[in-house]
Amino acid sequence: MEAKKEIFSGKQLRQLILPLIMEQVLGITVGLADSIMVSSAGEAAVSGVSLVDSINILLVNLFCSLSTGGAVAAAHHLGENQREKAVKTADQLLLCVTGISLAVALISIAGNRAILRAVFGSVEQDVMRNAVIYFYITAVSFPFLGIYNASSALSRAMGNSRVTMYISVLTNIVNIAGNAVFILVFHAGVYGVAISTLISRIVGAVIMYVILRDSKKPIHLSGTLRVRFSPEIVRRIMKVGIPTGMDNCIFQIGKILVQSLVAGLGTTAITANAIAGVMAGIAVIPASAIGIAMITVVGQTAGAAALDETVRYVKKLMLYAYIGMVGLNLLMIVSARCIVGLYAVTPEAADMAVRVVIFHSVCAMLLWPTGFALPNAMRAVFDANYTMIVSVVSMWVFRIGMSYLFVLYFDLGLLGVWAAMGVDWLFRSACFVRRVKSGRWLGHLGKNM
Repeated sequence: MEAKKEIFSGKQLRQLILPLIMEQVLGITVGLADSIMVSSAGEAAVSGVSLVDSINILLVNLFCSLSTGGAVAAAHHLGENQREKAVKTADQLLLCVTGISLAVALISIAGNRAILRAVFGSVEQDVMRNAVIYFYITAVSFPFLGIYNASSALSRAMGNSRVTMYISVLTNIVNIAGNAVFILVFHAGVYGVAISTLISRIVGAVIMYVILRDSKKPIHLSGTLRVRFSPEIVRRIMKVGIPTGMDNCIFQIGKILVQSLVAGLGTTAITANAIAGVMAGIAVIPASAIGIAMITVVGQTAGAAALDETVRYVKKLMLYAYIGMVGLNLLMIVSARCIVGLYAVTPEAADMAVRVVIFHSVCAMLLWPTGFALPNAMRAVFDANYTMIVSVVSMWVFRIGMSYLFVLYFDLGLLGVWAAMGVDWLFRSACFVRRVKSGRWLGHLGKNM
């Protein structure tokens, strides 16, 4: 029993979490660099990229969630010291993600204009034209992004987050360099942003795939990969993947519906919302990294049947998340106007963005860790159905319902949309904290050991 108490030492936790934080920073850098560089092409370009990104996130989540399911299953097998099953899980995960991401890409390419018109039909023509271009090109990258995400999730499941950080550094360099060439030199605008994104995702996918073929790693892709599914392994992956996918996709559908509400507020509001969205991504980096680490730590400790240690690690990781969130978001509040000033937008859009960023940072340091990092601890012990139900109810009742209430009836404009988000986060946090304190989240382990 004593050996189980130090499955992850303090040093090992730091080695897992710090690269994840850096990777999150680098991932946000892509969005920040894209939006700042494309802003030189005008607000219509910024708005077009922002609208499509809300759809892209929805589609990408379909296979990213499977990566989470595969990572949970693989981490449990490592905790159980069953490496052969972990390898088989890796093979099945890659097959599932590749197939689904290809299907998503084909649907997105074929239905490009129809999808955009159905969701954002009321936007200005210049915004729609840029959105169509960006959607076509980025849709081609979905299979590569799927392979990259699956491989990265497997790497983190064995506690090796450093390699994904290094690859993230490389892909960010490729992306930013591409932006500099295509946008600043050739003035390609949205074309340049999209092509740079495509190239960087291809590079990341190829390198991560090659790395995961190393048979010396505890989790790797076998040398005899066959297009044949193992029902037992796929069921285990789907046990977390499907509820997580439903959770994420319904969440993103809700955000798209809210985005369509924002689109009706005019180009200034769309632009301010796009800027605030990038800044919001930066503001949650510490807790987001902790949430990813939860999958590895909780998955392996629960797989080793060290449940007391599982609870202890969850508490420790949540403490880390709050310390990081408070520190970062206080800095964000103080420097909000300076950061927004990097964008070449109108003073009206900048002022609106600053107000939203400050409001978001206050909510984020209070509610984001319990609302979004803590649920990953539950997913890591196969309690994913509960997180899905809470997320769906909270999204439709509070995020969507109150957005329309605050905007259409109380005339709060863009800030009303973000205020509804705060109510959504409060409800989620209350439900997830109560679930963990009750101990019922650990009740699913016996059914999946």
